[in-house]
Amino acid sequence: MSTNDILLGIGLIVALAVGSQILASRLRLPALILLLPAGFTAGALTDVVHADRLVGAAASPLVSLSVALILYDAGLGLDLRHLEGATRSVVVRLIVLGVLLTWGTVMALGPVLLGVPVAVASMIGVILVVSGPTVVGPLLEHVGPSDRIRRVLLWEGSLIDPVGGILGAVVFHSLVAGGLQTGHFRVGAFLGGIAVGLAGGAAGTALLWLALRVLRLGETLGTLAQLATVVVVAAGCDILYDDTGLIAAIVTGLAVANLPGFDMPARRPFFETLVQLIIGLLFVSIAATVTPRLVVPVLLPTLALVAALVLVTRPLLTLLSTARTELRRGERAFIGWMAPRGIVAASTATTFSASLAGAGLSGADRILPVTFLVIVATVALYALTAKPVAERLGVAAPARARPFLVGGAPWVVDLAVCLRAAGLDVLMWAPLAEQRRRIEEAGIELATGELMAAATDPRARLEGVTAVLLLTDDDDFNALARVVLADSVDGPVHRIGPPPGSQGVVAPYTAGDTLFGPGLPRHTVAARHERGARFRAQPASAPPPAGHDTVLVVRHDGRLEPALGDRPPTASDDDTLVLLGPAQETS
Repeated sequence: MSTNDILLGIGLIVALAVGSQILASRLRLPALILLLPAGFTAGALTDVVHADRLVGAAASPLVSLSVALILYDAGLGLDLRHLEGATRSVVVRLIVLGVLLTWGTVMALGPVLLGVPVAVASMIGVILVVSGPTVVGPLLEHVGPSDRIRRVLLWEGSLIDPVGGILGAVVFHSLVAGGLQTGHFRVGAFLGGIAVGLAGGAAGTALLWLALRVLRLGETLGTLAQLATVVVVAAGCDILYDDTGLIAAIVTGLAVANLPGFDMPARRPFFETLVQLIIGLLFVSIAATVTPRLVVPVLLPTLALVAALVLVTRPLLTLLSTARTELRRGERAFIGWMAPRGIVAASTATTFSASLAGAGLSGADRILPVTFLVIVATVALYALTAKPVAERLGVAAPARARPFLVGGAPWVVDLAVCLRAAGLDVLMWAPLAEQRRRIEEAGIELATGELMAAATDPRARLEGVTAVLLLTDDDDFNALARVVLADSVDGPVHRIGPPPGSQGVVAPYTAGDTLFGPGLPRHTVAARHERGARFRAQPASAPPPAGHDTVLVVRHDGRLEPALGDRPPTASDDDTLVLLGPAQETS
């Protein structure tokens, strides 16, 4: 390829990767639904996006190291405190039984449906045992199920990826050593690969302890140290045994996230951006290697295989894995309807398919197109059905807003009562005993102190809460809590504005719009309420009475939209306005 062809190919891959993710976010779809067709189409129309031609023999190692970075980032988001009780037992069963059932299903049906030898069916089966947080995570964000479901599926997807990678390497070497025939499974090689990965994870943890704790590198150098450590350790492990770098990466991430002393921030903008870019580049470039000539002959047989995996294997696996646990029937059923394949399946298929085909294994050229079609079919199926299935099973997040009001002043309780009258499920928290009594007397659900403490943990979540309104008398607390709670809520976090000219430590200088607009800071709202002003709800079809200010709008579908900054919310006739009345004149 010429220099111009390489530049065109790199530019096109980056444009498709980023453009597809931006478009997917606008359409509220998992990015994978657009990334794979974009790469497939680009690969069919041009040769400049084929990774093997752009980077040659470096393509497979670059893919492996990129996946290691993805899994390290996934490990940083896993909290071992949540892997206990029913969650731990379900996750372990899903991984162990999932490998056996999925592998067995493909080995049994592959030769019949796909017309491939048992050796190829064995390779396809072990590739398809993986799932992955890169596809499960966005689907769960779209559905918003309970934290229990979220934890089970994220842990399963994150842990089965490296296990599947090691299994794939063991099966590959077993096939090659057995003369490209299905031979005995080398248990020693599998256990040895896990040992190499665990040793790499220990080495990565030690290196990051040195960099982040002993040397106390700042944010920029600390991030560079993490990136370098993951790449070096994963590369070293892969040199010793294929794909063991995946285990090393996720073990390192788990250790850094859970060992005391590291104190990793909840948000990692550089890593989040890097991982998003890597995911896009990998899916586009891998999909580009799958040509229509390879896909068409296996299209219908692969769809039949997908039907078996989705309708029989996964439900049976979930039934066995969740038996005699505290999971509700709807939760078990939803877990049984969520097993998309992702980047690890694509990357391992790319690596092993080319190697086995080059070694002369009959039918090996079908490994990649079959895997590609399974990824596309499962992601599309679950993306289009996850939300309605979750709603039907009663495990989806409620459509109506559940605002969490923090504060216990009389005007805050009055606002909570008004929102409840408008049909919202209101939750409150307040620090003082007197304020908490006021909330309970008003009949509003009161969050426990432990819940607020958990909310300020960057790794925790406020389950079911769709918006937080910070309304305490401490402006600095409101400003700081807005930053801390941003990662614990599936929705916006707003604070009441401080009095103009206030001399708080951080409140006057914290960016972001404040509730109710500049004309209604905290002290003004409190003073008006003290002089008799009250919150009231009325249909938006009627004009607000004179002297009333619109502070919130409850949409007809239950969503809550506050007035922010100098932007009053717009309302349609079927919405509900929350108004603050005028203060009563005193004689």
